[in-house]
Amino acid sequence: MITFQRRHYDDATLIALYRNLVKPRLIEEKMLNLLRQGKISKWFSGIGQEAISVGATMALEPDEYIMTLHRNLGVFTTRGMPFYRLFCQWQGHPNGYSKGRERSFHFGSNEHHIVGMISHLGPQLAIANGIALAHKLRGEKKVALAFTGEGGTSEGDFHEALNVASVWDLPVIFVIENNGYGLSTPVTEQYRCSKLSDRAVAYGMEGMTIDGNNILEVYDTIRTVRDYCIREQRPYLVECMTFRMRGHEEASGTKYVPKHLFEEWARKDPIVNYEQYLRANQILTPHECEEIKTAIREEIEEGLRRAFADAPPQVNEEQELADIYAPSPVPDEEKELPTTRSLRFVDAIAEAIRQAMERHDNLILMGQDIAEYGGVFKVTEGLVERFGKDRVRNTPLCESAIVGAALGLSIKGFKSMVEMQFADFVTCGFNQIVNNLAKIHWRWGQHADVVIRMPTGAGVGAGPFHSQSNEAWFVHTPGLKVVYPSTPYDAKGLLLASFEDPNPIMYFEHKALYRSISGPVPEAYYTIPIGKGRRVRSGEEVTIITYGAGVHWALEDCTDVSADIIDLRSLLPWDKELIADSVKKTGKVLILHEDTLTGGIGGELAAWIGEHLFRWLDAPVVRCASLDTPVPFSSLLEQQFLARRRLRPTLQKLLNF
Repeated sequence: MITFQRRHYDDATLIALYRNLVKPRLIEEKMLNLLRQGKISKWFSGIGQEAISVGATMALEPDEYIMTLHRNLGVFTTRGMPFYRLFCQWQGHPNGYSKGRERSFHFGSNEHHIVGMISHLGPQLAIANGIALAHKLRGEKKVALAFTGEGGTSEGDFHEALNVASVWDLPVIFVIENNGYGLSTPVTEQYRCSKLSDRAVAYGMEGMTIDGNNILEVYDTIRTVRDYCIREQRPYLVECMTFRMRGHEEASGTKYVPKHLFEEWARKDPIVNYEQYLRANQILTPHECEEIKTAIREEIEEGLRRAFADAPPQVNEEQELADIYAPSPVPDEEKELPTTRSLRFVDAIAEAIRQAMERHDNLILMGQDIAEYGGVFKVTEGLVERFGKDRVRNTPLCESAIVGAALGLSIKGFKSMVEMQFADFVTCGFNQIVNNLAKIHWRWGQHADVVIRMPTGAGVGAGPFHSQSNEAWFVHTPGLKVVYPSTPYDAKGLLLASFEDPNPIMYFEHKALYRSISGPVPEAYYTIPIGKGRRVRSGEEVTIITYGAGVHWALEDCTDVSADIIDLRSLLPWDKELIADSVKKTGKVLILHEDTLTGGIGGELAAWIGEHLFRWLDAPVVRCASLDTPVPFSSLLEQQFLARRRLRPTLQKLLNF
């Protein structure tokens, strides 16, 4: 049995809690019937856990964001999402919240201040940090709340998110729904501490464990914790003990759970116990309880009737592709601006960041050592003195949490830039980039206004973990834009364009060019259209398609060849029109990139040219790339590794074809 403490709450509040508690249970009972009838395809049951979602949601203000997971149906219903649209969502209907593109609870709604989950679970926590940071920067007395399960606390994202929240003093509530099993893995195989809330101490924050089936305890605790987070500007960890009465999802079953646990937790059913309490204290009569349930059932049936009556979804290929990116500003026609001064590549990037910070007071910079130290390459040197530590933020070593925080900032209307110390280190934030940032607009219409700067490339003797060219990983990911300048002029213009674009931008900057390349750069604020290449030199014999350091290799090593040198500048999207124009003129194509040969972007370009421009070709498309090995440390081995070593013989072979 559960003991309820009414405290100071009036009857209206207690009845509202009951109504919101019953809604998800009655919906679930209906959904399970529909699942058996084959009318929905998948269901993740939260039966037995409703008190956590409902109590936490009612404890927050309606405009405070909640990061949900599989078993948080009570968040959606308590926030007043129409049953009709929820049913459309669960049927994969376009009138749901994700146009049929997402599963049952993998969606969000800014109207209801809910951020939808991805299957990887852990990344949700860092998004809460970004939203809380936005509240803090604006001086808003608000919190963000993120759910995780006991299994999710084993993920690195959990630890990164709690650490960042504590270090940055963020008003975040982290709620663990401890239901005893991560799918079939019991807690005895997940962790060794007696209570997960004890982990709060390690991060210098407060934590507690409560009865997650007691709606009044959940509601009162989260209200109290919310007040604490706002007053102290600190995070808080709340562990809610509960139990999952059905499988992880219905197909999983529950054979792995001992029978006595079902019997024990059935006696702790959050709805049965709370209804008995209300009736015993004459707050609701049995008849009034039934009236509430009848009204909810009628609302469910009406929502289902409308959803089932909708016309079948229409497949629209153009719409699917159009929704990959959020609408971007229409770029001005590119024209070379006059200038009398010359800047190094690194200085052009630094100037672009400074001018973007001046233009956009909602732009936040984040990265390891980027504040007083100025970053390992000194690109951000002096910015913290000019714009302050709120906007130029050193981060702990946790790439995933910082990328997630950047997404949270975007949800609240901020722009952000994340500096990876080296492009190699992006692997630690890979999931957030390719599964959260890249997909979020296509999934439920939320843009990710994030620029990730990637110091990349070899040629500086930095070895296999500081020299990789990994741009191809991201070119493969719909929803990202990938930019890779080769000159100071383009470096500034493309970076400023990246800050203007509301989509996630992977901005690659070659380390070897930082202080070795100089060129004219206007003082004005200007942008270069993303997706447009540049003809660096006009020629008739051969087209050389390249980018980054490859542009300079081609210019320096091919002076005796009439080469049409094309600098892609943007790798996703890339300039098909410019490439087609050049190939039709020369009939021979060499694709040059520093990345390794296998799986590099050259293979995609060659395939496209072969498919669309075959009749203009006088020879096979040739690729010139680096060896299919990691990048070696020895300068002699590194030079052997790099594509430049093979450029002249590859070009000569093509010309002689």
